[in-house]
Amino acid sequence: MYTIIGAGLAGLSTADHLKKANVAFELYEAKMHGGGHIHSETVNGFTWDEGPHVSFTKYNYVKEYFADNCEQKFLEYPADPTNYYHHSWILHPAQSNMYALPEPLRQQCIDSLLHERAIQTAENYVPGNYKDWINYAFGKVFANNLAEVYTQKYWTTSAENLTTDWIGKRIYFPAIHDMVESAKGPLNKPTHYISKVRYPAKGGFYSFIKKIENDLNINYGHDLKYISFKQKSLQFANGTVIDFDKLVLTIPLPTIIAKSDAPADIKLRAKQLKCSQVLIVNAVIDHTPAVTNHWIYVYDNDMYSTRINFTDLLAPENGVSGKCGIQVEVYFSDYRPFNHDTQSITNHVLNELIQMGLVKSINHVESYHTKFINWANVIFDKDREQAQNAIFNWLTEVGMVRETEDIYPMTEWDTKEITKLGDVILAGRFAQWKYYWTDDCVLRGKYIADCAVIK
Repeated sequence: MYTIIGAGLAGLSTADHLKKANVAFELYEAKMHGGGHIHSETVNGFTWDEGPHVSFTKYNYVKEYFADNCEQKFLEYPADPTNYYHHSWILHPAQSNMYALPEPLRQQCIDSLLHERAIQTAENYVPGNYKDWINYAFGKVFANNLAEVYTQKYWTTSAENLTTDWIGKRIYFPAIHDMVESAKGPLNKPTHYISKVRYPAKGGFYSFIKKIENDLNINYGHDLKYISFKQKSLQFANGTVIDFDKLVLTIPLPTIIAKSDAPADIKLRAKQLKCSQVLIVNAVIDHTPAVTNHWIYVYDNDMYSTRINFTDLLAPENGVSGKCGIQVEVYFSDYRPFNHDTQSITNHVLNELIQMGLVKSINHVESYHTKFINWANVIFDKDREQAQNAIFNWLTEVGMVRETEDIYPMTEWDTKEITKLGDVILAGRFAQWKYYWTDDCVLRGKYIADCAVIK
């Protein structure tokens, strides 16, 4: 019997795939609904996700999985993100659309890039941290004025404090020719890692998984209070106590350790793991969108706004005709603590939307509401790997089997070997402490079920 804690995407996928494999399980969820971070809600006539969720997976299995679950009622279109920098609009990624940067900054960026690439060659250069990487990739001028600023806003810490193992293909590393030529005008090729995206026609991103949730027997209202790995038992805040045989945990790794019988040194290690939080400001505006871009990255360091999306541009059914729904993300963490002055931050954000020309005036803000999310992005800082490795080593003492890439931020599903897993299994971004997207969470659930039925 598998006991699954958490009905977010990873938990729902695990339960669904175990069900299809005829493997017994019980699924417990703290809230009265599932979906986790991909849950969508309707407020003031608009459908809101927790940030701009879109599916751009390369895996056909996940494409079909999501499509089947929303009865093939999805939209597919080219991704259209953009960037805002000091009154300039720059297509994404900015490093390959340099022509939109104002002078003299544009030429300074190119000169700096050529200087950095002349100093170091790809054959012998190993960056010591993310700051080294962006200096080499873009030149120090671009790095200092744009990349480092956005890093501080989104990751809430300096580029120097971040490692580079999370980058992969998620940030475009420009050839010298591309960055130089892009200063003259648009390149004749795409450089963003996202080309086309899919999004449900109605109901928000949650519609990609809601049917599965509805078909499962989920124990809602079960907030995990304590795990005894030694006794193989679980206590919930509602008083329920159960024993487990195989335990699949999808809740955040620091929470798992804090609520368990882990020794004191491991609990200290768990406190070293850093994750950002996000304050989301959702505003209904009484006019149509001022831009056509699905989401916007804001590079200005004097603005709270970090990433902005228009929910009705993701799908018309998300909104109301003649109006628009603007969602703004503002990030915090232990590195940049949240001061709890939500109203003041919200007022700043609304004024920033006016300053950027996205809202005509404050009189056009019809309504707004906020949502604070405690777990947003795993921060891959310099202390993360050592702390995570120590925790994983301890978990092997209580039933977890280490996996080849378990310490790395990403997983290559095409080459991951099916093998026997232990009695304690982690699933999803926050339990595994990875840089997972939605397709990773789906495939992790499938992988667990595939491993469960091997002889």
